Amino acid sequence: MSMDISEFKCLGCGACCRQEGYVRLEKNEPDIIAAFLHMDVLNFIETYTRVTRDRRCLALIDKANGECIFLNSKGCRINGVKPRQCREFPVSWRFRDFENICAWAINNPKKS
Repeated sequence: MSMDISEFKCLGCGACCRQEGYVRLEKNEPDIIAAFLHMDVLNFIETYTRVTRDRRCLALIDKANGECIFLNSKGCRINGVKPRQCREFPVSWRFRDFENICAWAINNPKKS
């Protein structure tokens, strides 16, 4: 049986921010995040993004340990303007073993 995620509420565990892969940025997201960080958009792009493998868009870079560059000890540094890909987790996408890693999923096991 599949997990019911209709009542998903992020608990801020950061598990999704530590998973392999990348966070694609949509067309206007670099401008929005740069403004939130009080940065020039070109400086933001040079500092915090890379071109995706398919060369279709920009993605956030990772820290050396694989975590999202904006994950810190208090959670997501850009939570108020985080990319759509992040906002739509876990409805639009989930990482492997989601049910055993995500704090919400652990606290809301599958119903039989």
